[in-house]
Amino acid sequence: MKINLLIILIITSGVFGADQIEPSEDQKTDIFEKEGEHVTLKCSYDTSSENVYLYWYRQYPNRALQYLLRRGARRESYSHTSDSRFSSTASRSSTELTVRELRLADTALYYCALLSPVIQSL
Repeated sequence: MKINLLIILIITSGVFGADQIEPSEDQKTDIFEKEGEHVTLKCSYDTSSENVYLYWYRQYPNRALQYLLRRGARRESYSHTSDSRFSSTASRSSTELTVRELRLADTALYYCALLSPVIQSL
């Protein structure tokens, strides 16, 4: 019986102004799963904005970031994904990315990112 293992590492996208996003405290940074299984990655965020957009990307070695998913949070709850195997949930302070039916090609660095644009009225 042949069993393949996946290694997924989650890291943050950084801090912008007073907003921040990072892996949740209970999130492992090295994850090993079998092909065909599913995995859920978790990030916690903090922002004073009600206009919150959460993004998930992955990156293969020596390659550019690859967009996976965008999700609105707080005021907006829509979601857009590049692949139906990816889904996301969000609360006022955290987000999760679930990857279903894992493939060896899913082995990569995964990034969570936060955008909270300032909307000004004229």
